[in-house]
Amino acid sequence: MLLIDTHTHLYLPDFEQDRAAMINRAVEAGVGRFYLPNIDSGSIAEMLQLESLFPGRCYPMMGLHPCSVKENYEEELAIVRTWLDARPFCAIGEIGIDLYWDKTFLSFQQEAFFRQAKWAKELGIPIVIHSRDATELVIELLEQIPVAARPKGVFHCFSGTEAQAHQVIELGFYLGIGGVLTFKKAGLDQVVRAISLDWLVLETDSPYLAPVPYRGKRNESAYVRLVAQKLAELKEIPLEAVAAQTSANAIKLFHPVHP
Repeated sequence: MLLIDTHTHLYLPDFEQDRAAMINRAVEAGVGRFYLPNIDSGSIAEMLQLESLFPGRCYPMMGLHPCSVKENYEEELAIVRTWLDARPFCAIGEIGIDLYWDKTFLSFQQEAFFRQAKWAKELGIPIVIHSRDATELVIELLEQIPVAARPKGVFHCFSGTEAQAHQVIELGFYLGIGGVLTFKKAGLDQVVRAISLDWLVLETDSPYLAPVPYRGKRNESAYVRLVAQKLAELKEIPLEAVAAQTSANAIKLFHPVHP
């Protein structure tokens, strides 16, 4: 059984003391691949080092996180573009809109999003979207991109409504499902019941958003199994079926076969 963590920040200082042991725990739990979203220029070196230490398991992305979009976003985007031209990446991410922490740079966030989405389409790779308090806005931004110019991708940590979930799927995007699924009052359980497993991928967003019974503590990739178990319970299907379909979805997303 192969589980895939499609969104995990394993390179952050939170794992400095036990990173290798933590990855081994995940592998023992059945997690065979880890997809690493970039944050900004300050996270690239550690992320790429992790790829070199765990080849075939850790897959880096390249992108500028919306919370890192400030006055110097043009300089940050130039660094992203330089790396995209230098070597292959599995995706551009994480990118998007964050209206939770700071709305000051919203126009810059939108510009950064459009530009990176364009690069992804040019390169034939997906985008990984961060849309905190901004699901509806990001859907509107994607709808502004002509269909022929719109990349595929995933809404990381999807927490929207059932109607929004269907809109996201109509745009050709997957839903990233993580620890929030196990939170009693999140309402995500009702959404995933209504969505085909064909459009779901699993994630942890480690070290954030640990699932029950670890809520409030450091998250780690082994816990993606708890998310898979909850999804299997909600769908009333075996854990192995959830693992097989969500992992197939992840591989199709991040390793598309180009004609």
